[in-house]
This record gives sequence, C-alpha cells and structure tokens, in this order.
Amino acid sequence: MAIIKNFQITKNLVYKRTTSLSLELDLYWIKPPDTNPKGQSVPLVIWIHGGGWREGSRKDCHHALSLIEIGFAVASISYRLSHQATYPAQIEDCRAAVRWLRANGEYYNLDTSRFGAWGVSAGGHLAALLGTTSGQDRWQVGDHPDQSSDVQAVCDWFGPTDFFRMNDITGTIDHESADSPESMLIGGPIRRHRAKVIAANPITYISNTTPPFLIMHGQDDKTVLPNQSELLHKALKRAGINSELILLNNFGHGFSSEQTEVVKSFFNEHLGKG
Repeated sequence: MAIIKNFQITKNLVYKRTTSLSLELDLYWIKPPDTNPKGQSVPLVIWIHGGGWREGSRKDCHHALSLIEIGFAVASISYRLSHQATYPAQIEDCRAAVRWLRANGEYYNLDTSRFGAWGVSAGGHLAALLGTTSGQDRWQVGDHPDQSSDVQAVCDWFGPTDFFRMNDITGTIDHESADSPESMLIGGPIRRHRAKVIAANPITYISNTTPPFLIMHGQDDKTVLPNQSELLHKALKRAGINSELILLNNFGHGFSSEQTEVVKSFFNEHLGKG
C-alpha cells in the first residue's frame, strides 16, 4: 500500500453496546495537517466482512484498505453473528455504525455526505441492505438517532439478495436446510419464516432513494450462486437505479486484489476524490 501522509489507524472504537456485547470498528483515516486542522474532509467507505453471518472478522479488510491510496477513509466494522442474535440484529448494527461514524465524523475528518458501503458475501448482503434501505426509516436502533444511516454508494461482492432463489441451481450448500447460513440467520428454516426472509432480502426495499450499486460475482461461485447478483441488478435497473453488474470468469467465491481496481474507480466516481 502506498504511503499516505497523515494516515492514522484507530482500532477498537466502540460504536454500540448491547446487554452482552460491545460492538467495535477499526478506523483507517487521514488526519488533516496541523497547519490546516479544518482541512478538506474525506469520503468514507464502510467495510462489512463475510463469513455466512456466523463467523469472520473485521480484521479481514485488506481489499478495502486499497481505498486509502486514493484518499478515502475506511471503517471496518463488527456486527453480531447469528449465534449471538438473529436477524435483524445484523443490519441494526450496521446502521448504528453508520450513525456513529456520522456523529464522530468531524473529529475523524470524514465527509459525512459521502459515505459508501462495501461488503463481501454475507457482508455484501448487509451492504446491499444498507443501500436499498437508504432514505427509509428502518432499524434505527441504538445511539445517535439524529444521524442518518444512509450511504451514497454500494459495492456488493457476491452477497445473497433473495434467499428464496438461492437453490435455483444446485451448489455446495442447501440454503433451505435448517442449518444453512440463511436459516441460522433467520432463526429457522427459511421456508417456514417467509415474512422474516422477505424482510431480510435487499431486493425488498429498492426505491427511488437507493444509491448507485456496483455488483461483482464469480461465474464459478457454488456457495452463493451468480443468480443472486443478477436478480439484484435486474431489480435495480427496473427501478431506474444506477447499477453495474460484473460477472467474472474463472472466479468462485472470492476475488483477488486485482478486482479492487474497478471498485476504487466506482467509489471515486460516485463519492468523489478525497
């Protein structure tokens, strides 16, 4: 990673407390020079890790840190996993993190009008939910209710978007089994909890306030099938939302650092240079 002047790392910032947990984020930010302490603030991208909603760590954020090279700040957040709480706890946490970052934006030199979300797999699902519910008053649980939970651009890397369509083609997981990641997230087999599944599907909430999307998926992904990204992209386009879908040959459930270049261009276009 290129050396960025005044680059700072502040870890283990508590953005929300539950009865049993302190939820934390790590912030990679750019401090303004001492000669201009109120210098130009920078855009922020919030990274949401994957792991089937039941594992994973905010420490796994190397892809997102490439954004620092173009003058962006990055926040990598933790959220409650499915063995700690079922849905909608996860999106409540993500939205609480957005509000905390806005409330503390001035201190960390963040431009609170230019927030993006980028997630991978389960994190892609949550990033997509942040996007499709932007402009809507949902899941405002926690501190800083005066702050917006909206994001202005979303990158979704192979996230589930319509749980009922995940078994359309046979893959490596039976997504409708009682022990599937989706069923564990919901709190029971997805076919027995239709209303809760509909409430968890990002496609449900698409509206004219949904921000631009970049959606990327490996054609050979057998864990989350590419149809999940295709369904989201088509739904966004039908609603008149700016959406780009990139399907990559010879990639499965994961990407290399080369794929971050198009993501950097996307966020630079929609959030502006830092």
